[in-house]
Amino acid sequence: MDARAILDHPIIGQRYFFPRRDAPRSRWEVDAAGETLVGHARRAGGDAALLHFHGNGEVVADWEGPFVDALVDGGLDVFLAEYRGYGASSGAPQLASMLDDALASCDATGVDPSRTIVYGRSVGSIFALHVAAHRPVAGVVIESGIADVLERLDLRLDASELGVDREALVAAVGELLDHRAKVAASAAPLLALHARGDQLVPPSHAGRLAEWAGDRGELVLFDRGGHNDIHAYNGRAILERVLAFAQGALGEPS
Repeated sequence: MDARAILDHPIIGQRYFFPRRDAPRSRWEVDAAGETLVGHARRAGGDAALLHFHGNGEVVADWEGPFVDALVDGGLDVFLAEYRGYGASSGAPQLASMLDDALASCDATGVDPSRTIVYGRSVGSIFALHVAAHRPVAGVVIESGIADVLERLDLRLDASELGVDREALVAAVGELLDHRAKVAASAAPLLALHARGDQLVPPSHAGRLAEWAGDRGELVLFDRGGHNDIHAYNGRAILERVLAFAQGALGEPS
């Protein structure tokens, strides 16, 4: 079984992803290998954009409103990418195929990647880092993100349940989900945001991502909040950090 078939196994989709069917108020449609991904797009009227990949158990509709308003007010076109099987999108979650979907979403913005900030929250970090490794984006924001996908898969399944041995699963993750290699493949600056009290994805993941980026990496740890309430405690500070980072990455005056 090849890497894609292993990572697209239905058990991974069922155990690792938690989709909801809440539709966004507006529709930005992306055609991705026969599936229709229904996200949200809002233009600021400039030439720079932020492409956002949300967390697990979330949908695009959760991020419409003040989050988008602040980014648009900061001069960024905003695209909220949706996953197959989530919100109003067709299909069902399949990990390897969703990597391709992320690239399709980036291409569908119509914005030059060199003028695009890609932002991944939690499981969205998988897709943001994949885009950054395959498109020359201006910058990468990782919020409450994942450094080692295998660690996360190990929490919820055994390789034998996928019809393969441990070695095959490790090889599949190494081939398609090596985040250290993806950080190295990108020349973009990387901002890692994380709550010190995150007990779901420990802040050591953010530390590794920032470290792998070397001089391009910046780590910001918030003293308040955890994985799912980081915005409740630090929302304004997060947006300020992201907008300042975007200005620097896009070479715009402060």
